[in-house]
Amino acid sequence: MINNKINYFRNFSVQAWRMFFHWIKKPKISSGTKRVLIKTTYIVLFAMGSFSLIYVVIPALQQTVSKPYKETKRQLSYNAQIIKEKKSKELVKSITQLNKKLTEQKPRNSYMIVNISDNRFYVYKKDELLRQGKCSTGSYIKLIWNDKEQWVFKTPRGEYRIQGKEESPVWTKPDWAFIEEGLPIPSANHPSRYEAGVLGDYKLSLGSGYLIHGTLYKRFLGMPVTHGCVRLNDDDLEFVYKTLSIGSKVIMY
Repeated sequence: MINNKINYFRNFSVQAWRMFFHWIKKPKISSGTKRVLIKTTYIVLFAMGSFSLIYVVIPALQQTVSKPYKETKRQLSYNAQIIKEKKSKELVKSITQLNKKLTEQKPRNSYMIVNISDNRFYVYKKDELLRQGKCSTGSYIKLIWNDKEQWVFKTPRGEYRIQGKEESPVWTKPDWAFIEEGLPIPSANHPSRYEAGVLGDYKLSLGSGYLIHGTLYKRFLGMPVTHGCVRLNDDDLEFVYKTLSIGSKVIMY
């Protein structure tokens, strides 16, 4: 388009100069008329030059400058798309690898998850949810005795395993149970330390004194009220007891 304009103005200029010299060479034209023709020709040529500069030269320069810019912009956009696709593939690959590792880490046998924040429990076998419901976990109350000993009643977080199972369990009361009631602490084997019926029909031991057991205070299920153990209602406790085995994982978070 621009080349056509340049050719047009070039041809027009050549024809204008030819006409100018043709009129100048005529003998009948006076010197005054020649001067007028020369001035008029200069004015026309100046106007043509200005018009050519505005409508031909400047657009040509703009096109010359903008073309590399557009090509560079297009190349940058293409490179950005390539980088985006590459990162997307790497992300998908990472997610796939993580899912594979997660699947490998899942227990093959039944396991239990305890959400301490929500006081909810879940029993799974691989990816299948077998049972869920309310539970009670640690109250986070701190008990201080004689400025020497203290207990914080919280349920520990982490991965544990069932270390023992027992039906019709008897609770062996620790020292803090007597301190809470304002009673003197008896000897280790004193009969007052043993109390039946308060743990429900079953208990599952997690080690370090932490248990999964039943409760007499079912109205408090779903609330953080225990001394660190996990309390369940009777039906849930029976299901967990019969589903989990010694060595089954219990994940608490």
